[in-house]
Amino acid sequence: MSLPLDKAAVVSTTLEAILYGFSVMMFGLTMKVLVGNERGRQVNKLLLTVSCLLFVFSTMHTAVNAKRVENGLVTFRDTFPGGPTAFFSQPGEFSFLLKNAVYMAQTLTGDGFLIYRCYMVWRNVWVIVFPLLVWLGFLASGIMALYAASRVPLIGQGHSVFEKNVGQWITAFYSLTLAANLVATGLLAYKIWRVDRRVAHVRQGSMMPIVHIIVDVGALYSAMLISALACFVNDSNGQYIILDIATPIISITFYMVILRVGMAAGRVKSSQGTIHLESLRSAARESTRRSYITDPMRVHVTQQTEHHHDGGSEVGDSVIFEGQEKA
Repeated sequence: MSLPLDKAAVVSTTLEAILYGFSVMMFGLTMKVLVGNERGRQVNKLLLTVSCLLFVFSTMHTAVNAKRVENGLVTFRDTFPGGPTAFFSQPGEFSFLLKNAVYMAQTLTGDGFLIYRCYMVWRNVWVIVFPLLVWLGFLASGIMALYAASRVPLIGQGHSVFEKNVGQWITAFYSLTLAANLVATGLLAYKIWRVDRRVAHVRQGSMMPIVHIIVDVGALYSAMLISALACFVNDSNGQYIILDIATPIISITFYMVILRVGMAAGRVKSSQGTIHLESLRSAARESTRRSYITDPMRVHVTQQTEHHHDGGSEVGDSVIFEGQEKA
């Protein structure tokens, strides 16, 4: 028995509200990590901007969804032809188009920043060509999905997002988003892992916790996309629930990286507080004489380097490791 659309709307809105509340808390903690109170520390404006954009998109989506449920179950309950079930099934209804446009904007922002991270780590534009093309692909498919949905007559029986002219673009959007996330996450994790192995002999500590954070977040987001895609290709109304909780989850996963890396930075500071700068310089000079590594390369996990020290750097609102890699 398929899930009734009116029940799916109530469940999805409730779950989204719960996750949104959690994302608001994480946003506040993220702002504390990014802005902080330490003197002399510059704020990473790009990271701050993306964090605020994701919060705004998540807030907009939650508000639109709540209003949509009110319209379907209260305002137009007795006046819309077919009742609440028909109202929630209309892909051309304005609130449905608006909330999906917000979801698309949030997805583009989150995945775009993930691709940017890959570029900052690899320092090679050719590495991000494929994920960037995929990103452009799901931008185009998202626009076409919204356009196709807007062309569906608002009043009428039997209309839904599973219609071929709409569904094919939604399927493409989910598939391309999943591909971009998997490729970008894999490239990012692999590069940090490889650099960690090459500089392990000249640096205390390990960047493997950073790799674990990236993989965990990527796995969570990928699982959500796979679930949404599976529901959609099977014409299940469960995809409405996954779609609505996706927006706060995107924000949560983004903030999770910043917070977990920020906590890792605090632990690194505490454990290495007695290490002298001269010791780090000596290790770097010895490594250079052995010809293990040559040109410096930054591994940016969540933001650009703001405070530099020989052999490594620590940033209050994130962690950025600098190593050197053999040419």
